[in-house]
Amino acid sequence: MVADSFDIEQRGTLPGGMAVSAAWDRDEAYRFVEDLFARHQNEIYAYLVRMLRDPELAADLAQDAFVKAYKSYDTLQKPENARAWLYQIAHRVALDNLRRKRIVRFVPLVGEARITAPSAEHVAMDLRLSGELQRALDRIPERQRAALLLAELHDLTGLELAAALGVSHVAARALLTRARESLRQALATENAATADAEAARDAARRGETRP
Repeated sequence: MVADSFDIEQRGTLPGGMAVSAAWDRDEAYRFVEDLFARHQNEIYAYLVRMLRDPELAADLAQDAFVKAYKSYDTLQKPENARAWLYQIAHRVALDNLRRKRIVRFVPLVGEARITAPSAEHVAMDLRLSGELQRALDRIPERQRAALLLAELHDLTGLELAAALGVSHVAARALLTRARESLRQALATENAATADAEAARDAARRGETRP
């Protein structure tokens, strides 16, 4: 089951027995990340679902991302950049999992994102509506896919996108440009494949109706 709230006990050690750094106050870190959890849990979960195409795994990794945020609290240089910093952590969590499994998948935005795993009916609806866009996104490199998801679906600004991807602003813009071109080409390929399949079905039907 997915936890309903940010699940870190306020003790002298972190999960796994790691000692809390003396460089920052654990109570302050807990309150800060708990607030991030309340404000951003849905969108972080939604991003992970779209990257991993596994609601249960995404729910677990969303929780893991907030735990990592707590552990890494002292790496946040400016509180106003917290959203981009959080996406950077979630992005790394997703890529680590994808690299382990060598699976790159996508589930598009349908309805309201939520931190708990959606019903089987909700997942089925997502899959049914994915169509050519999903297949096209499956064709492009995972970093390009992530850039598109973060910029187009999660509305990260150019600077936020750069921070989330861990690259410069110029590099993020270049990556997003390549991603859009890759998607355009992939969609053209999918459209052509769909048209060929429909033509083949039409030809088969005409052949069946001949006397």
